[in-house]
Amino acid sequence: MESKARQTDINMPARKLRRVIALVRGKSADEALRMLKFMPYFAARVVEKNLTQAVANAAEKSQGTTANELKISEIYADESRTLKRGKPRAQGRMYARVKRTSHLTIKVTKK
Repeated sequence: MESKARQTDINMPARKLRRVIALVRGKSADEALRMLKFMPYFAARVVEKNLTQAVANAAEKSQGTTANELKISEIYADESRTLKRGKPRAQGRMYARVKRTSHLTIKVTKK
C-alpha cells in the first residue's frame, strides 16, 4: 500500500529543500517527523507538513495505519517555474533577480 502527498509551487529553491530531504530519506515516518521538528531550517517546516499529509492520506486509505507503521519510500524536490524580477541599482540601472520555486513529493509505504 502506497500513499503520497505533493505540494506545488513552494516559494523556495529546490536546493534548500534537498538539504533537508536528504536527512530523512529512507527513515520511518515517525522518526522523520521527530527529526524535522527540531531542524533549524524553514524547509523542514514545509517537509514536515507534507509528510504529515502523506501519513494522513495513508490512514485514510487503509483504516488504522499510524506513522510508526509507515516508511518514506520516495521523497524528492523538483524545480518549478522561476519568477524574474528586477532590483533597482545606481544610475538608473536594473539588476535581474531570480526567485525560484519548487515542487515536493513524498511517498510512504508500510514497513
